[in-house]
Amino acid sequence: MMTEADFVIVGSGSAGSALAYRLSEDGRHSVLVLEYGGSDAGPFIQMPAALSYPMNMPRYDWGFASEPEPGLGGRRLVTPRGKVVGGSSSINGMVYVRGHARDFDHWAESGAAGWSYADVLPYYKRMEHWHDGGHGGDPAWRGTDGPLHVTRGTRENPLFHAFVEAGKQAGFELTGDYNGEKQEGFGPMEQTVWKGRRWSTANAYLKPALKRSNLDLVRCFARRIIIENGRAVGVEIERGGKIEIVRARREVILSASSINTPKLLMLSGIGPAEHLAEHGIDVVSDRPGVGKNLQDHLEVYVQQACTQPITLFKHWNMVGKARAGAEWLLFKRGLGASNQFESAAFLRSRPGVDYPDIQYHFLPIAVRYDGQAAAEGHGFQAHVGPMRSPSRGEITLKSADPAEAPRIFFNYMSTEQDWADFRHCIRLTREIFAQPAFDAYRGKEIQPGDDMQSDDDIDAFIAEHAESAYHPCGTAKMGKASDPMAVVDPECRVIGVDALRVVDSSIFPRITNGNLNGPSIMVGEKASDLILGKPPLAADNAEPWINPRWQTSDR
Repeated sequence: MMTEADFVIVGSGSAGSALAYRLSEDGRHSVLVLEYGGSDAGPFIQMPAALSYPMNMPRYDWGFASEPEPGLGGRRLVTPRGKVVGGSSSINGMVYVRGHARDFDHWAESGAAGWSYADVLPYYKRMEHWHDGGHGGDPAWRGTDGPLHVTRGTRENPLFHAFVEAGKQAGFELTGDYNGEKQEGFGPMEQTVWKGRRWSTANAYLKPALKRSNLDLVRCFARRIIIENGRAVGVEIERGGKIEIVRARREVILSASSINTPKLLMLSGIGPAEHLAEHGIDVVSDRPGVGKNLQDHLEVYVQQACTQPITLFKHWNMVGKARAGAEWLLFKRGLGASNQFESAAFLRSRPGVDYPDIQYHFLPIAVRYDGQAAAEGHGFQAHVGPMRSPSRGEITLKSADPAEAPRIFFNYMSTEQDWADFRHCIRLTREIFAQPAFDAYRGKEIQPGDDMQSDDDIDAFIAEHAESAYHPCGTAKMGKASDPMAVVDPECRVIGVDALRVVDSSIFPRITNGNLNGPSIMVGEKASDLILGKPPLAADNAEPWINPRWQTSDR
């Protein structure tokens, strides 16, 4: 095992695996990846339909939970983060969303120069191996030879098509590829699944790169960054009950997640000086933005009974699960080979919103992420939530003990805008489910329930049932060095400390539109060029579609 390398990466997740692949690609630099989690082998991770299992298993998940959230009646929400090779890409829902062009333009406008959509689009193309499956979309917007296979489900269940048709009947746009020119509208959803297996960044990037002699993976617990004379020179780790130091000749790179990255920064003396002093930690760099700006997507499940026995509920029994599992184990096909999120929508909530701020995942069964059905019988559901909540939370230390989890406070639903947006999402979903496309399938509303109509009723439902979509980000935001709340500059360098970078979803100035796995991988791809001093890929100035009626119509 190497105990010294040119680059030491903490974390093998979405960004860390992409970094490891690119930094070791030409063979000129030695790279060491530190990962606390174990192997991703086995059906619980590799079978796409088994997605609810790994994020609820201590073997694969850090087991984080939020502090009691006042806006959600004091509930503590689970905050799964991958404790396994591949990080959260090995336990997530495998939904692939780039984010909207305007998200990245906002990043650039807020101080992240060089991260506009024109700047990041070439990196999305570089990382993708896109398979449209004959469902539409323009290949000019996509990459076709990158490490990350992006596919679409078969959409054999008629409910997937009913959802898209209902959106059309309600007056909304359709899109053949929400990751291409036109995000807005109803259409097929994409997934990081290849040949029936989860295509995590471990499978796409890390495992191929580990065949190289200049890359090594060390299973250990990272305790803090070693900083000497203002320069990061290594990482203090615990392995086999012993504390050791792994040295970095060039740089240390934190890719440990938006929860563990700010924790490690603060344990290393980088963060709000007053907070560090509370825990007896010597201040290396007073950066008040470390741990702040925490964002996430909340969602609710609007569930409808189905009058025809065509949903996945018919397989929701021991025999059905065994049959699907056997088919997957033998042939890597069938129900087990899809995450079952195969139709989606991105919509604008009201006139004056220039690009979508609501996301839908459609699922042909009424069930929760933890695998518990809300009601016995056939049903379907839409996961729906606003994309750009104004609420902000924070990550803080509970103590100076590296083994103790940090304090996670999202501050969910802390503004009136949050409540108004969620009420609109629920009423809009009811309108979509009421369209003629669902006439042949629509039974009673399971939840919220037909008796929940007033603002107060809906607010009570939200407070009791809203769940995280598991998209935490923003806790070490990227911006101008002159911005007191910025933690890294536009080259991902930690402000005030040499040879230390952050490369993961922590650096997002603002949360992107949709699921965060894709943008996190892109950050790893782009940061690798910055770290190696390579010229950035040439900007791609293709203009995305913006609804010409955005100022006057919400459809």
